[in-house]
Amino acid sequence: MGVSLVVRDLRLAYALPSGGSVEALDIPTFTLSAGARVGITGPSGSGKTSLLYVLTGIEVPRGGAIVWAGTDLTRLGESARDRWRLNTAGLVFQDFHLLPGMSVLDNVLVPATFFHIRRPRSLVQRARDLLARVGLEKGDSRVETLSRGELQRVAFARALLLTPQVLVADEPTASLDAEAAVVVGDLLVSVCAEASATLLVASHDRRLLDRLDSVHTLINGRLTPPHRR
Repeated sequence: MGVSLVVRDLRLAYALPSGGSVEALDIPTFTLSAGARVGITGPSGSGKTSLLYVLTGIEVPRGGAIVWAGTDLTRLGESARDRWRLNTAGLVFQDFHLLPGMSVLDNVLVPATFFHIRRPRSLVQRARDLLARVGLEKGDSRVETLSRGELQRVAFARALLLTPQVLVADEPTASLDAEAAVVVGDLLVSVCAEASATLLVASHDRRLLDRLDSVHTLINGRLTPPHRR
């Protein structure tokens, strides 16, 4: 099942080399119901990636609360936030963080190594099935031989491996051609629907955004009220 989110008085600022700071995010309130499918759009530099990093505990805000199903990430230390992500969230960011020298299949299976000394056959089969669903049959290939679009799909399959309660994706179709973008968009929505997972997507892809329940626009670090389907 998906998880709900309540954000209150969220503020994020970055220090300037010359001294002082610049405000990146100022969000008084933002909520997601469990199982919601929500998009974030907005111009480049508006703070979309920073927002996703803060909401998943990768970055720590200056102030506010980020409460996922009763767990306030702002009150957790770094190790506890790492455990929360591993147990709860699937992440697809523009920096894919895949491991060179390893095969495509082994990269998809990386999350399983935190829970299993030996990878269960069921997870290996799920990894193969996910790769097939995103149109990749190169499980034995090394990731450094892949195109950027193929790397995007590997990262997407890895994020889905453990059936996360919330899937957070930053421009998940940006590196894909039109056909592959439709495949990944279909998988993104359908897999979350199958698991009743919460979905939060930052994207400029109108075809993908049109499939979500609502879309917020982020401008200069501030969210507009949602546009609903």
